[in-house]
Amino acid sequence: MRIQLFTVTAFAFIAGSSMAMAQAVVIEPQQETVIKEYVTKHKVKTVEVPNVKIAVGAALPETVELHTIDAPNVTYRYVNVNGTTVLVDPGTRKVVRVID
Repeated sequence: MRIQLFTVTAFAFIAGSSMAMAQAVVIEPQQETVIKEYVTKHKVKTVEVPNVKIAVGAALPETVELHTIDAPNVTYRYVNVNGTTVLVDPGTRKVVRVID
């Protein structure tokens, strides 16, 4: 019974890890250039959010205002949090890329 439980647990862990890797955000180099240029030209005020470590996958609170990137085919939003500019998935509010 313990061996079966271990096997099921190991399989779940591996499957979960694979799914997490599959969710990595891929931004084409051309699109990344457009995003960086836009964010550089349209700087926004820094928002201080205590107790939030800015990293890919971190969720931002609803109180943080996300800014639209006015470029074709860009669905992500951006914000400067604690001095770091990040791209955010507006649906999940999770950081998908650190720009600085």
